[in-house]
Amino acid sequence: MARKQFLITYDVSDDKRRNSLFRTLTANGDHVQFSVFLCALNPMELAGLRAVMNETINHREDQVVIVDLGNANSDASPLLDCLGKRYNPPTRVQVI
Repeated sequence: MARKQFLITYDVSDDKRRNSLFRTLTANGDHVQFSVFLCALNPMELAGLRAVMNETINHREDQVVIVDLGNANSDASPLLDCLGKRYNPPTRVQVI
């Protein structure tokens, strides 16, 4: 299954839910800013992540935004218009 890159950001009002969501996203992607992550996911991983996030948040108080940035193998930098410090993606090494 092909991986796609997603920008995931959240606004969660409760500390316990926010910390839980942070840990979930940290396990699934790269922490870019305070509540912003880049995650390379295949469709099954995205569905699983959505299910976990759906159970974590309060649907009346919290918000999670998921933006599809396309193929995970392509450079997302041109899609990100950054002011100030430039976004530098982490170097990935695959160990076999």
